[in-house]
Amino acid sequence: MSELVSIITPTYNAEKYIRETLQSVVNQSYQNWEMILADDASTDNTVAIIEKFAQKDSRIKLFKLPENRGNGFARNAALEKASGKYIAYLDADDLWFPEKLEKQIQFLKTNHQHFTFSFYDSIDEEGNNLNRRVESPNPLTYKQLFFCNYVGNLTAIYDADYFGKIILETSQKRQDWRIWLTILKQIKIAKPFPESLAFYRIRENSVSSSKFKLIKHNFGVYREFHEFNFVFSVLLMARFLFTQLIIKPRYIKNI
Repeated sequence: MSELVSIITPTYNAEKYIRETLQSVVNQSYQNWEMILADDASTDNTVAIIEKFAQKDSRIKLFKLPENRGNGFARNAALEKASGKYIAYLDADDLWFPEKLEKQIQFLKTNHQHFTFSFYDSIDEEGNNLNRRVESPNPLTYKQLFFCNYVGNLTAIYDADYFGKIILETSQKRQDWRIWLTILKQIKIAKPFPESLAFYRIRENSVSSSKFKLIKHNFGVYREFHEFNFVFSVLLMARFLFTQLIIKPRYIKNI
């Protein structure tokens, strides 16, 4: 009997992408999953599209939040409803390859691991393949993760029986990086599944495309999450930027 995987997807005004994202989950070769979508008071057709899918597939579960509270809040709201042994994340505009779950669950079991992630490819706003693959150190150590988030949110899976549900403050940005840091602090190293298993959509005006926002939010991880003083946080940020600009590009491949 395969274990249940709970897929956590916060949504907000994602009508342009959510149909394709849902289809990529329905197409999974691994069948024992529940997809928990927490909609953050969308004002477009996102909810209607999800409801149509949910009518055909009872594994898709939609929860509508009464007011817009932000991505972190919606993610936590979905996580609280999860009942699977494994927790996986998928944002409302990203896509999974059909064998994503099957390959990763098998990898976790074979290697007796409680957390893994994979490489991923990039697409643009319209879904065109950018022929750009993002890989990571293998294995990935806590120290490497401390200076750079090598874990793509859309690829990560952790064992909730082992770690518990990892719920962080909703006000904090870079919530995903904080979750992986929490995990790696416990297990010290993680092995990625060494293939690309997902498409990450690069959108204009997203946090990852705005360099200033990214620096501000990453600084917050050192200052607020790790609770280092201001001066030490600035020094760590300098090391982070060095890693981001000099070391991380070595793991980005043209394919």
